[in-house]
Amino acid sequence: MGDDVYYDCGGYNHHGIDCGDGTVIEYTKSQKKISRVSRDFFVSGRTVFVREYGNCDSPHVVIQRAESRLGENAYDLFDNNCEHFATWCKTGIHASEQVKNAGATTGGASVSGAAVAGSIGVVSAAGAAAGLSGAGIMSGLATVGGVLGGGAVAGIGALGMAPAAITTLAMNRVLEDDENLTSEEREARAVGRTMTTVGAAAGTAGAVGAVATAGVAGLSAVGITSGLAAVGATLGGGMAAGVAITVAAPAVAAAAVGYGAYCFWKWTSE
Repeated sequence: MGDDVYYDCGGYNHHGIDCGDGTVIEYTKSQKKISRVSRDFFVSGRTVFVREYGNCDSPHVVIQRAESRLGENAYDLFDNNCEHFATWCKTGIHASEQVKNAGATTGGASVSGAAVAGSIGVVSAAGAAAGLSGAGIMSGLATVGGVLGGGAVAGIGALGMAPAAITTLAMNRVLEDDENLTSEEREARAVGRTMTTVGAAAGTAGAVGAVATAGVAGLSAVGITSGLAAVGATLGGGMAAGVAITVAAPAVAAAAVGYGAYCFWKWTSE
C-alpha cells in the first residue's frame, strides 16, 4: 500500500502508485491521463519492482495525493510524466530521475564534444605556426602548455581539462545526493562522484602515457609527434585525430570510472 511500483519498458521505466487494494493509480501511457487501473492490468505479465525511498510520506498520504489528481490530463514527457507523478505522491517533490539524468547526460556530452572541437581550434591557432600540420600542432600545444609553465605535454593535459570538467559536472548532476534516497543509494552515489574526479585525473595521465609509448618512445618533440600520429591512426587519422582522442580521454575516463564505481558499489551493497 502506497508503494511506487514500476517496470522496465526498454530504455525507460513506467511508474505507478499501488493502492494496496488490487488497484494502481498511474499516468496511463496510452491516454496520458491519471487513472486507476487493476493491478493485473498494470502488471500485464511484466516483472514489477518497488522503488525504495529513504524518506517518504505515509501510505495514506501517498494514496491521498494520488487520488487527488485522478482524471488529470496534463501529461508532459519532460515535465509531468509518470515518474514525476509517483515521486510527488511519495515525497511531495515533483521530480523525475530519468528526465534529469537524460538531460545531464545529453547536455554534458554535447558541451564536452564542443569543448573537444574547440580545443582543436585552439591548437590550430595558438602557436607561431598556424594550422594542423605537425609543426602547427606542436607549436599550439607548446603555447597552451606555456600558459601553465610547461611545454607541449602540459598543453595536452590543459586542453583535456575543459571536457573533463564538463563531464564531471554532468556526472555529479546524475549522481547528486538526495535525502529521499536510501542510505545505500546515497553512499553509492557519493563513491561515484569521487571516482569521477579520480577517473578524470587517470584519463589525463593515461592519455599522456599513450602518446609517450605509441610512437617513438618518450615525450620529446619527436616522441610527441609520432605518438599523436600513432594514436590518431587508430581512428584512421593523423596528429589532429590524435589530439582529439587525447583531449577527450579524461572526459571518457571520468564518466566510465565514476559510473562504473557507482554500479559496483551498489552491487556489493545488495
